[in-house]
Amino acid sequence: MTLVLIVTIGVLYGIGTWLLQQRTLTRLILGIIVLGHGANLLLLLSGGHPGLPPIVGEFDDPATASDPLPQALALTAIVISFGVTAFLLALAYRSWQLTRNDEVEDDLEDRRIALGRGDGIDDDFTDASATVPGAGDPRQEGP
Repeated sequence: MTLVLIVTIGVLYGIGTWLLQQRTLTRLILGIIVLGHGANLLLLLSGGHPGLPPIVGEFDDPATASDPLPQALALTAIVISFGVTAFLLALAYRSWQLTRNDEVEDDLEDRRIALGRGDGIDDDFTDASATVPGAGDPRQEGP
């Protein structure tokens, strides 16, 4: 049973990571949700095998009691991931209202890399496009 959980956690982390690399907001949100489920399973797996209740009842050997800490951490992670998901859904809905588009747009650095000028050298102060407004924008045609 432990091997099945380990494989499931690996699959959830893999799918979540792949979804986070996509360019649409809904896939990003789904990726965070899937990563949260993988983290919850990892926390529950770290608790070891289930045992006797840790507080209720009397037992002779404390080694047979279950560890309540991973259960509490998993419950806290569920609440936090629910709050983060609700917040991200509100942001995605607001973005949809403003732009009617679900795709995450490139920033200026992504455009520089796409044009082949992102060679890793910090040339923000020596580049002529940094001093002339609109000179580094690939959408505008230059001379």
